[in-house]
Amino acid sequence: MITRDSTDAGFGLKVASTLVMIFLYFPLAIIVLYAFTTQSSSFTFPPPGLTLEWFRVAFGREDMWQAFRLSLLVASVSASMAILLGSLLAGAVYRSRFFGREALAFIIVLPIALPGIVTGIALRSTIGIVDFPPLGIWTIVIGHTTFCIVIVYNNVVARLRRMSPNVVEASADLGASGWQTFRHVILPNLATALLAGGVLAFALSFDEIIVTTFTRGSDPTLPIWIFNVLFRPRNRPVTNVVALIAVTVTIVPVLLAQMLARGSDDAGSGMGAGSGAASTTAAIPDPR
Repeated sequence: MITRDSTDAGFGLKVASTLVMIFLYFPLAIIVLYAFTTQSSSFTFPPPGLTLEWFRVAFGREDMWQAFRLSLLVASVSASMAILLGSLLAGAVYRSRFFGREALAFIIVLPIALPGIVTGIALRSTIGIVDFPPLGIWTIVIGHTTFCIVIVYNNVVARLRRMSPNVVEASADLGASGWQTFRHVILPNLATALLAGGVLAFALSFDEIIVTTFTRGSDPTLPIWIFNVLFRPRNRPVTNVVALIAVTVTIVPVLLAQMLARGSDDAGSGMGAGSGAASTTAAIPDPR
């Protein structure tokens, strides 16, 4: 019998995988390399020299740090709102049966398929008509939440479909209240899905530029700051440094989420078909 561990990928598959990885990450490697170059106005290969001077210049720019803080704040608030609203929508659509349910599910996921410029124009027009709130951080958050909700919704719905309804029924049979069932049974099963959805929503919000262009006030987020500075030739190494910072901020939570998800999968891998009710019994406190 051929097991997954003993199966060796063919030469063609290895070559194709290597080419795909180069295609994906070679441009990123160029950004990292030229963040250390001594050349300030143009890209030449090989770089004439390496230096850390551009990191000092970038870290000393208060306008960059202001844009960075705004992006972090917007991404954190947008991801938090997406987790709350997306999980509530997922629970309502999954557990309820009503007329128009499929149409509602389609409407929920539609914002992620719409062109960003259409979403931006629609939001800007709506804000202009109602004249509230004023353009600023909250209008950016509203714009980002519209597509971040979809990410969380898809993750939670997928997890709910994989979760056996028997554990919820076992919880009710054991006398647990609705809140106890949610806290000790449903939420632990949804934790990694919520985390993955929230991290991806944070990453999408952090680097969003099209919707932000239409919904922001006078203060730029980090992607808009990079875009504005990019066309000033002598500031190109600075933009590479800031781009490297943005990549780091995005990668760290994704790696953390992956490690947590792997730990959760490993913990549940030994659970047999008959242990769901047993684990539910252990998790729910005695209601008496």
